[in-house]
Amino acid sequence: MKQPCVYILASREYGTLYVGVTSDLIARLWQHRSGDVKGFTSRYRVYRLVRFEQFATMYEAIAREKQLKRWHRQWKINLIESENPQWVDLAPGFGLPPLPPP
Repeated sequence: MKQPCVYILASREYGTLYVGVTSDLIARLWQHRSGDVKGFTSRYRVYRLVRFEQFATMYEAIAREKQLKRWHRQWKINLIESENPQWVDLAPGFGLPPLPPP
């Protein structure tokens, strides 16, 4: 089932961060992890899902993504730690295999 969402990936705890938007989080995570999409996440090995927010419409998700991309790094870290203080990879909760330790 497709669901618009914004997600934050991290290379490791307090590592490189990536903010993205998608309508299919599981498929998008597979794309990042498989290296099918060359770019920032593959270059810096940013694969760990540390936060996501779901929305009713893609318009709302895109607006939130734009907002988060303008945020200072520390604000993003505070947002992640508000619900995921251990920076646990949330992707296995969606059936994806766990990543090896960084």
